Amino acid sequence: MQAITSGGKLCHHHVFDEGNPLAEKNTRWAIVLTAITMVAEIAGGWYFNSMALLADGWHMSSHALALGLSALAYGAARRFAHDARFAFGTWKIEILGGYTSAIFLVAIAGLMLFQSVERLISPSDIHYDEAIAIAVIGLLVNLACAWLLRDTHQHHHHAEDHTNHHDHAHHHDLNLRSAYIHVITDAATSALAIIALFGGKFWGAAWLDPAMGIIGAILVAVWAYGLLRDTGRVLLDAEMDAPVVAEVREVIGELPESAELTDLHIWRVGRGKYACILSLTASEEIDAEAIRQRLSIHEELAHVTVEINRHKETGAT
Repeated sequence: MQAITSGGKLCHHHVFDEGNPLAEKNTRWAIVLTAITMVAEIAGGWYFNSMALLADGWHMSSHALALGLSALAYGAARRFAHDARFAFGTWKIEILGGYTSAIFLVAIAGLMLFQSVERLISPSDIHYDEAIAIAVIGLLVNLACAWLLRDTHQHHHHAEDHTNHHDHAHHHDLNLRSAYIHVITDAATSALAIIALFGGKFWGAAWLDPAMGIIGAILVAVWAYGLLRDTGRVLLDAEMDAPVVAEVREVIGELPESAELTDLHIWRVGRGKYACILSLTASEEIDAEAIRQRLSIHEELAHVTVEINRHKETGAT
């Protein structure tokens, strides 16, 4: 058996992702903006005895917590980037942050649904002018945060990747996406609330407020499901349907007929970066370094291990 790792050395760095410092910085600014608004709404609600203002302030606190989780994940991934305990780098700390944030979104959707159904069954008086003002402030704050959290990461990959949506999606910063979804869902619910409140104020349709709340809860749940699915795939290494797998098999298919692919493992270790372990059996001399060189044209393969087992024509290994 012959084994070669990326770079032809047994000891090399395992920092496969360069991080996203701009996203980390903007996430921290979004936390500050959200926290200031949260404190102002809670203080104003307490001073003016406004339950609506208090409720929105506490709602903002859940998003401040989720944004803080994203920032913490960025910081931890950067801090432990060179820690030898992490065999394939710390990028998945960011993914774990995104996954946990998605669970927060599920909880928020459940709370929104419960409160909306409760108000639909037992309507209460709505102070429309105050509620509209709160919703408008919340919408503006969340739009500002969404602008800060737009995906600013520059993607570097082959031109052919642009035609494959599935592969392109793998280059997104899922931790940043989780923070972005939190503020965009809050912005969407604020917009729905404004529509409902105007409808209730001018046409007496008070039922619109809880109805829009139910629609908002469904939207949040759908976005949370998508984020849980994408982050969960990465955490569970469910990547064997990625385009790079077919590319590796294509390279192996160009080898002599005596070479047989007996094992293949590919998983993500960074945004658009993969680790690969493949095992071959062959009855003739095949150079593992030559195979690694052939695979090096696929820049998304950041860590490659090739194992070659020799066997005779009789099948003896």
